[in-house]
Amino acid sequence: MIDWEEIIKAESVEELKSAKLWLFQENMRLENERRALEKEQKDLAESKDSFLKERVRFRDELEELNRRTVQERKRLREENLFFDKKMAILQDGFRHLEEDRKSFEQKKKDWAEEQNALSQKGTGTDGGNIGEILFRSVSNPLGLKKRYKDLVKIFHPDNLFGDEELSQLINKEFQKRRKEE
Repeated sequence: MIDWEEIIKAESVEELKSAKLWLFQENMRLENERRALEKEQKDLAESKDSFLKERVRFRDELEELNRRTVQERKRLREENLFFDKKMAILQDGFRHLEEDRKSFEQKKKDWAEEQNALSQKGTGTDGGNIGEILFRSVSNPLGLKKRYKDLVKIFHPDNLFGDEELSQLINKEFQKRRKEE
């Protein structure tokens, strides 16, 4: 602090000059400190503004990420529900296929038993009868050839429901009718 009493009591010009110099230097030091403090305050204010802007930007990014996360979870839930529905449809389809397969097997078994019973009675459909039935309405060579190709496509053993015995019967009947014509 400045001791004004000493300055007033100063008797010589030299003492006044030194007091004036000291006051000038002190004034300059204080002015420099004031400028430094103002610059520091300005820097702090800029830092605060920058921090606030960055905070707002981070908050916005966080909200965007949360929104995306919510949307993604919703999409995943919907996909899971859709997948579950598709799985239920597939399982139902497989169940129906299995029921149809069992029904078909039963019908096939019943048909085989019926054919066996008919053949034991003597009124059944032996190989000749089946061949005659399959080629019954054929009256010309072109029709015979067409009917043969159609039957082979259906009953060939390599097909899914093909039958080797029936295929052999078809071949025998075709050869027999071809010789006749």
